[in-house]
Amino acid sequence: MGAMDTTTHDGDATAGSPTDDSLATAQRSLGDRSVTFPLWPVLTAGCPATGAAEVSYPLEVDYAYDRAHPGLFDPRSGSSPSPRSQGLERFAPLLPPLHAPGLAEGRTPLVGIGDGVYVKDESRNPTWSHKDRLNRCTVSAAVGSGAQGVVVASSGNHGASAAAYAARAGLKCVVLTAVDAPPAIVSFLQAYDAVVLPVPPEESWPLLRKLSDRLGLHPVSNSTPTHTGHPFGPEGYKTIAYEIHEEVGAPAAVFVPTGYGELLFGVWKGFSELRRLGVAHRIPRIFACEPAAGAPLAAALRQNLPAAQVRVGPTDAYAISCSVSGYRGAVAVRESGGEALPVDDAAMRAAQRELARQGLWVELSSAAGLAGLRAHGARRPTAGFDGPVVCVSTSSGFKDRGMGARSAEPADPGWDAVVRRLKAAGVDTA
Repeated sequence: MGAMDTTTHDGDATAGSPTDDSLATAQRSLGDRSVTFPLWPVLTAGCPATGAAEVSYPLEVDYAYDRAHPGLFDPRSGSSPSPRSQGLERFAPLLPPLHAPGLAEGRTPLVGIGDGVYVKDESRNPTWSHKDRLNRCTVSAAVGSGAQGVVVASSGNHGASAAAYAARAGLKCVVLTAVDAPPAIVSFLQAYDAVVLPVPPEESWPLLRKLSDRLGLHPVSNSTPTHTGHPFGPEGYKTIAYEIHEEVGAPAAVFVPTGYGELLFGVWKGFSELRRLGVAHRIPRIFACEPAAGAPLAAALRQNLPAAQVRVGPTDAYAISCSVSGYRGAVAVRESGGEALPVDDAAMRAAQRELARQGLWVELSSAAGLAGLRAHGARRPTAGFDGPVVCVSTSSGFKDRGMGARSAEPADPGWDAVVRRLKAAGVDTA
């Protein structure tokens, strides 16, 4: 993430000119950081110069960091984000141009659960997940590109969020989703009047590419064999790091539920920028917490590959169950000195129950961060951290599959029956 290199490739730099606040200058290849492209058009199919048949390399957004005001992250400075600011525009200079209107995303609480452990509760975003940060940026790219709408392949959170931000921006939204999408997700999509196409998973990416190529819909999710995703998307996730730093400074470690690794990369990049600008004294170790049923990032790191493809076994952590990884995740873990931590469903359920005892109801996938922390501590009990630790929790428990089918069984209202039930639950009835 050094200053922008002079190596550039031809492209239309006039489409969707940047807002006055954004210092974004270019798209940079993670496959070769000396290779840059103009900020527009947005390259949604990975880097065309460094990719190969077996791996696609993502792009990130580069900025004129030397023009960032030193008071951007200082609440005592008149140049810091206003307390009255809503949404990601608080950090607009270090984000892509925010052409799409926001929904007051971000500013999610950091909840202490004891022993220096904090939970960044992303369920408090407008559509109850971290994806709102990503889609504020990706839908802004669609608006800046003049697209008629967006298309997204998603089994849950991403589709719900994309539909909300597209509706807010007055764009059409086509969602390629799973036939067994959670009821809460279906409700979101119906409310936002998205076009919902339930298709088999193996058909979603090919169909997404056709809808993009033939109809001009802007893809806001991945369209390549190994994951690259949207260049603007992880930039929104950087704001999680900014907000954590506002409250506890640079923690010793951050444990992140991980599917394709976009959130992982965004958190790492945010702290990297804070360190680069002299705001943070260190970059936390970043831990990727993946379902053990697949764990492609762990496989890629183990084999020293940019990305890997694995066979996925059964898991209820559907939101982060992936057969392929992306290079972003490998960058975040390697450059922060972190690890990839596969966690099984039992460990995630235990973490989910632990969070519920703290008053936090999260989707099973969201509990992977805390499950990873607990697994790391059990494996290395003497490897303490010299500072606070943050576990990111990505979405609400409403997003779990089967929630709509659950109902409470009738209780006998007779006093003796009620007392027996309370005693069984550990309530003092004396």
